[in-house]
Amino acid sequence: MSLFGRKRKGPQAPGCAMVVVAAGSSQRMGQDKMFLELDGRPVLAHTLAALEASDRVEEIVVVTREDLVGPVAALAREMALTKVTKVVRGGATRVESAQLGVAEVSPQAKLIGIHDGARPFVSSQVMERVVDKAAQTGAAAPAIPVQDTIKVAVNGVVDHTPDRATLFAVQTPQMFDGDLIRGALTKAMQDNAPLTDDCSAVERLGMPVSLVEGDRSNIKLTTPADLAVARVILEGWNQ
Repeated sequence: MSLFGRKRKGPQAPGCAMVVVAAGSSQRMGQDKMFLELDGRPVLAHTLAALEASDRVEEIVVVTREDLVGPVAALAREMALTKVTKVVRGGATRVESAQLGVAEVSPQAKLIGIHDGARPFVSSQVMERVVDKAAQTGAAAPAIPVQDTIKVAVNGVVDHTPDRATLFAVQTPQMFDGDLIRGALTKAMQDNAPLTDDCSAVERLGMPVSLVEGDRSNIKLTTPADLAVARVILEGWNQ
């Protein structure tokens, strides 16, 4: 399936607004990963194209660094991405960037998803599963079972070994009832909570988050080694 295809949403299928968080410093990559080339296009272009092609996505707000607002907006125009409605400046933390993006989503959006700009391989199947589950439960995220044995250590010494059957690596997009995620992110900001994902903001309120089947191809590009993996995945997507 081509990244740059497009489908239409069925009449009964729930839709969502998407916030794409692309405001990080890319320290582990060593250069700005959003504009690293992957098959002749920036990584962010592939991410936005995948969301544009999803029949569940109705609107896209991109949150990026202040110096990239212009280039990202130009990229969206060049690609004729009709679902990208706004490109806005991000904040100093993940929580702040997510909140700034969510604040720009259309007020009538019932479901709001938050997706990493550096995850260019979100499939239509993952989108369908996470949107449908969030429509039912209020909060959902894709996840894959952890394959390695995990050790919990204190001062370099193993404290205990959790049951691997209960461990999952959570991906994005993470999908929420609109009012729920707005309130959760506002509360996290007020409390200056050091969160690494958006589900954690909802969990802090005591609200359950449902997990759906993720996709091992839905990787986040973090280090230079991830680019080699991404090129292999892209070959499969474009076949």
